Amino acid sequence: MLFLKSTRNQMIIAMILGILTGLYGPKILHSTSDVISEIYIKFLALVSTPLIFLSITSTLSRIEGFSEVRFLGKRVMFYTIVTTLIAAISALAIFLVISPSTSPEGVEPLKNTVEFGTYKQFLMGLIPDNIIDAFLKNNVIGIMLIAFLIGFSTLSLEAEKKQTLSSLFNNLFDMVIKATSFILKLIPVAIWAFVTLFITKYADKFDLGSLGLYFMAIIGANLFQGLVVLPLYLLYKGYSPLKVARGYMPAITIAFFSKSSNAALPLTLRCAQENLGISKRVSNFSLPLCVTCNMNGCAAFILITVLFVSQSHGVTFTAPELVGWVFLASLAAIGNAGIPMGCYFLASAFLGALDIPLVLMGLILPLYAIIDMVETALNVWSDGVVTAIVEKDVNAVIANEKSKVIS
Repeated sequence: MLFLKSTRNQMIIAMILGILTGLYGPKILHSTSDVISEIYIKFLALVSTPLIFLSITSTLSRIEGFSEVRFLGKRVMFYTIVTTLIAAISALAIFLVISPSTSPEGVEPLKNTVEFGTYKQFLMGLIPDNIIDAFLKNNVIGIMLIAFLIGFSTLSLEAEKKQTLSSLFNNLFDMVIKATSFILKLIPVAIWAFVTLFITKYADKFDLGSLGLYFMAIIGANLFQGLVVLPLYLLYKGYSPLKVARGYMPAITIAFFSKSSNAALPLTLRCAQENLGISKRVSNFSLPLCVTCNMNGCAAFILITVLFVSQSHGVTFTAPELVGWVFLASLAAIGNAGIPMGCYFLASAFLGALDIPLVLMGLILPLYAIIDMVETALNVWSDGVVTAIVEKDVNAVIANEKSKVIS
């Protein structure tokens, strides 16, 4: 908890200084913040790829057998699907209440560069041709596939060989964690840079028209999911939402300003284990998996964007079709991981399939920079919630088995 308190206080001070620098600081400090933020994100990206690989392989190598992997995997995917569907349903409800609309007349059309063939090729490219290629291209999905393949293979080895590999993976993982800890000590400086950059670039770029209503709908859907749905889920499972939120707050803050769940992963793991006491066995398995498939914010963005742009061009949907879009947006969000600006391009791909002009997507793009920040923070918060709930389920199973042994 000492890490949590000191980090939180330092981040508050850094945020205040960042706001003051962004509003009143000289241009040289603005340029400095740009450089520092870019360097810090590069450092986080540098450790996030080996962290994902080693967290999975080290966790699987310590597991007794396939039954435990199936249990953890089923729990993580179940809660991922449930939270993503709820996010899409909430987004639909908020969209229908706000009902934003606009007219693309007088706006220069945006060329539709998103084609299904290209997107399919990109998705196929997520399956690496070889191990080195996956790491060179920072192919997160490919790295996870390799990690699971190696991890599962380790489970089937003889006890002595399994122990040797387990020790190797664990030692390498500890080494990466140690390197990560040095990077995390620079969090206050990074937060100052991120806040300064945000103030100087985005503070004056809000539109009060129909795009403003669209923006409000998406932000509202994300806030409702993060501040209402997920806390209620935690309460249902016997957690204190405030305690869990405070535990993950450093990671959520980094996710907000870096706009990268992968970059926030090292800190998310540390918050889960040190601030909330979640076991390494659960957190090292659940969080990397959630980073690649638990995209609550993306589901809300895809649904609201498709409906908003379609409605603006006179396209309407029946009630069954709206229900269909809830499932389509949820499935697309779950399969979106590892694709840069994946939510934006997926929404564009859906609109292209409907033969709807992408004029408004060009106007949405500047707003997406801010939307992406909120989405990423929500995604990391949801990852943390899912991991905490899975930990609760694991503990319940262990307690049940112990009671059976005693009786």
